[in-house]
Amino acid sequence: MNVKLLFLIFTLNLASGFNGADERARVRGRVTDGHQALAGVQITVKGASGSARSDSNGKYEIEIQGRDAVLQFSLAGYQTKDVPVRGRSEINVVLTPKQPVNREVLTKKPPVAGRITFGVAPQEDRSYPYPPVHHTEDYSPINESGFRDVLNRPLSTFSIDVDAASYSNVRRFLEQGMLPPVDAVRIEELINYFDYDYPQPTGNDPVRLITEIAGAPWNSDNRLVHIAVQGKSIPAEALPASNLVFLIDVSGSMQAPNKLPLLQRAFKLLVAQLRAKDRVAIVTYAGQSRVAMNSTPGDRKEELIGAIDALQAGGSTAGGAGIQEAYRMARAHFIKGGNNRVILATDGDFNVGISSDGELQRLIEKERESGIFLSVLGFGMGNYKDNKLELLADKGNGNYAYIDTFREARKVLGEEFGGTLFTIAKDVKLQVEFNPRYVKSYRLIGYENRMLNEEDFKDDKKDAGEMGSGHTVTALYEIVPAGAGGAPAIPLKYQNRTASGAAARNEVLTVRLRYKNPDGAESKELEAVLRDSGTDPGKASENFRLAASVAGFGMLLRNSEYRGNVSYDQLIRLARGAKGKDRQGYRAEFLNLLETAKALSAVYSNETD
Repeated sequence: MNVKLLFLIFTLNLASGFNGADERARVRGRVTDGHQALAGVQITVKGASGSARSDSNGKYEIEIQGRDAVLQFSLAGYQTKDVPVRGRSEINVVLTPKQPVNREVLTKKPPVAGRITFGVAPQEDRSYPYPPVHHTEDYSPINESGFRDVLNRPLSTFSIDVDAASYSNVRRFLEQGMLPPVDAVRIEELINYFDYDYPQPTGNDPVRLITEIAGAPWNSDNRLVHIAVQGKSIPAEALPASNLVFLIDVSGSMQAPNKLPLLQRAFKLLVAQLRAKDRVAIVTYAGQSRVAMNSTPGDRKEELIGAIDALQAGGSTAGGAGIQEAYRMARAHFIKGGNNRVILATDGDFNVGISSDGELQRLIEKERESGIFLSVLGFGMGNYKDNKLELLADKGNGNYAYIDTFREARKVLGEEFGGTLFTIAKDVKLQVEFNPRYVKSYRLIGYENRMLNEEDFKDDKKDAGEMGSGHTVTALYEIVPAGAGGAPAIPLKYQNRTASGAAARNEVLTVRLRYKNPDGAESKELEAVLRDSGTDPGKASENFRLAASVAGFGMLLRNSEYRGNVSYDQLIRLARGAKGKDRQGYRAEFLNLLETAKALSAVYSNETD
């Protein structure tokens, strides 16, 4: 064959991305619905192992082998599409929704003033489909705490909460162009999503109390109290041996790319950090529960990853049976003095066997008596059952995270590995006693479902929250300064306004903390006193300013009656001044969410004018 002809053929093959029928090449392109980019589309090579996912701009890139490869494009709510490559190096794809668009619903004004209809995004161009609706998602109702008079209610008692699921869930709504439903916004979980620069505990206690007070950004007449608990950070090599059971939902509702496929990638991150002294079993459930892998040493990573890769979704959801089997496995391989934990990963849509909230709560409360902790990882959208997953984590001596992206998986199971999986203190409670000499009334921001009775603080049988290695917990109280008035009628520490001692030393409050060691039955108590030096919010610590801006963000999203005169612009300025080093970029991301929420709120206001 002529040498020039051979060179021409070789050049044409390079131009099309191939050197031959069996050579590897890369195909790139963009996925849309005909109008807007589609993020999270799963792209696979039929009959091969290659896979990729479209980014926020709908763009993707995937490696294939051979001219005859066929790419499959799939996304929940859209029809799956097969596209032959035929030697092309760029393929742009349009996906079609599974259900026809109900344009009457899409263009209808939201019926509730001040809110966007759940699952409907405000868009200027209403000629194309919206993201999938979320009308089957379930959230427990939240009734915000109001101000309490110190003379009648001088004590405020609550269980700590290290969960951060609400923040990533709220982020998911905003990034889809929707304001979240109000009951999805748990302000304490928004605040506790972030790392704060608190000092480490000293001495024998695994936790430390930190207090601060400055002006409330949304009400210049009030003060804002910042109470924090810092958990001791334990080096990874010093963490005790783990006995873990991965309890994985493989029911039909988990087929979407942001459910089981994302879950599998997340658990591989966790496996990568396990040691030879750790053990892992895998239990799955769909129509029934199944042991997918018996308890295996953590250094047999290829076997564990192979078992995770082999998981496939299909069938109904017998979550109760799966929970029972997982705890049975955890008990069978219990490590005394170690970390014994079930890690449940699901969308929470239980529909076979034990499935009601009451049944699940009783089951978990019984199982936790064995000394086995529970971590809950939520995945997916559309049918997501936040209410069930929060309940399970709360009653199972555990924590709860929502994983919407691989980046969030890396945060929860990578960066925060110790805090997610290793408990350093359990049944952690806080009780604040306010001094009526300086405080007229107070309001705890968030923690509505963590409130305890005053007598529960000293009751060691009363369940409360858990803290992991390096965890931080932050709580904010808005207080109304005291004016003129008579002496208080309650015989507590601050009863006598004219007394010397505590009242005369400008003590605003005393905060007490009780906790148990992970394997202990009796609580230990710590105490701290807070005094007010009149600090303005702009001169408060970086920790204070960040927490205050996040709290204001939550109040605006909830359309809270206690939001005062706070605005997104004010919060953006406050958060920008508290950005700090931000090594992982989470505070910069928060600034972007503030801007997004501001824009969405403005769009909705214009629509309802």
